Amino acid sequence: MAAQIELVQPIDVPPLTKEVTPIISELDALDEERFVLKSPYSERPHLLDLETVSHEAGLVAKALRTLKPIREDYATAPYEESFNWPEVIEEVRRLSQKSGKEFKETSFYIVAFRSKILTYTDYDYLCELDKAAHAEAVASGGFLKYWFGEPDAELQNLSTCVWCSREQAMIGGRGPAHRKAVSVTRHQYAYYNIDQHRLTIRDNVDDWSISWWK
Repeated sequence: MAAQIELVQPIDVPPLTKEVTPIISELDALDEERFVLKSPYSERPHLLDLETVSHEAGLVAKALRTLKPIREDYATAPYEESFNWPEVIEEVRRLSQKSGKEFKETSFYIVAFRSKILTYTDYDYLCELDKAAHAEAVASGGFLKYWFGEPDAELQNLSTCVWCSREQAMIGGRGPAHRKAVSVTRHQYAYYNIDQHRLTIRDNVDDWSISWWK
């Protein structure tokens, strides 16, 4: 169900007006089998360390690198219909088979931040807040994916996070950088809501589903 953001909610930090092209030079210098580029930010504090998550979560994080929108109205369209989820799950299946290890049924927590910006929004400042809050969330653990889109003609937008669990998302959203982002967000948006979803992937990646979080 959609809900107004509260300070203790995990917040998908204010989306920027356009996607950031990641600079991957720092990632190249690291072990690509250990670190995953999971957002537009490529510096070390923004990378996911696969040694900190489960086998299943690591495979999902790798597969989520292929996540992309498949319709232009993703800002308002049903979440599960807005991305190439079948392709992402197929990549999870491929990686699982390649690993030679059993994939046990696992559920993941998804946050979808739907918003409408104001014409006077300070995008440069939001960019600074976004980056600081992202690094803070990565450090808290269990943060598998961060994606944001571009405002549509009505200035509506969608950004999304995938976490190992809701508990980890709550912890990741309580730090000072996130709290600062929340306080600023109140004055930079016409409205903003959080949708919460559950991604469940069955044993051996035989089936999957996205449902409302209850």
